[in-house]
Amino acid sequence: MFDIITDSACDLTPETARQLGIEVIPFYVSLDGEHYRKEGKEIAVRDFYQFMVDNPSAYPKTSLASIEDFEQAFRAHAAAGRDVLCLVFTSKMSGCVGSARNARDLVLEDFPDARIEVIDSAAATVTESTMVENAVAMRDAGCTLDETVTWLEAEKVTNQIFFTVGNLDYLIKGGRIGKVTGRAANMLGIKPMILFKDGEIFSGGVARGRQKSFEKALDQLMNYLEAHGGTPDDYRITVGYGYDADEGKRLWMQTRAALRAKYPGAQCEVGLLQIGCTIAVHTGPYALGMGVMRRWKKQG
Repeated sequence: MFDIITDSACDLTPETARQLGIEVIPFYVSLDGEHYRKEGKEIAVRDFYQFMVDNPSAYPKTSLASIEDFEQAFRAHAAAGRDVLCLVFTSKMSGCVGSARNARDLVLEDFPDARIEVIDSAAATVTESTMVENAVAMRDAGCTLDETVTWLEAEKVTNQIFFTVGNLDYLIKGGRIGKVTGRAANMLGIKPMILFKDGEIFSGGVARGRQKSFEKALDQLMNYLEAHGGTPDDYRITVGYGYDADEGKRLWMQTRAALRAKYPGAQCEVGLLQIGCTIAVHTGPYALGMGVMRRWKKQG
């Protein structure tokens, strides 16, 4: 048996984290660029979104969990003689994996026999959560740490997110998209489609209007399933939403209905969670979409 640690970019609520038996190391959030608070502990995600909506010209920032944060967590597990699997936010958007690996090295100086495996998840928000859920399923089924690391490293490439945003302002501000392209799209009322793949953000095309962007994200999910084979039950699929919970619920219902219509023999389970601060500073308050990753299944 091993213990699982992740960072708050997985966007699992404290209640869910307790149910899964995992530990979450928070990122830091700043509303004014000077004072930083721990995501989910010192500032609620809902309060963060309300600030963004009430202050549209403000651009909050996040800062990665520190070496000290990870070291404190790792040291406690090492002192208890517990092996650790640590899953962290994609290295292509954050230095969090570096913090975790440096912290591991410091702990190993005092506990040379400790086992601390740090994995760059190449994932974020809804797909980082699915990677954690896969790790929990493997742990609870009695898989060894080696077996779990091997499977996750092999299958993390299957994680993708198809989503849209309210406008491109935050992506422009963060340098994720060119100013000329972004402003032209905003003026034309075009809703950008964003693809998260291989640990980073790409353009996923455009759609005319918010509802059309929902439909396009769903089409992209269906295309993914057709390309990768199997049924929805072979994957973990989760809808993620930003500020608007009602909008998230509608997309969740549409996604389940579409999957069940196309795959009538499958259960087509779909998760739902609120996208946290770490991704929201890049996308703004109105991100909406779904993520997918292969599901671990016990053999035999």
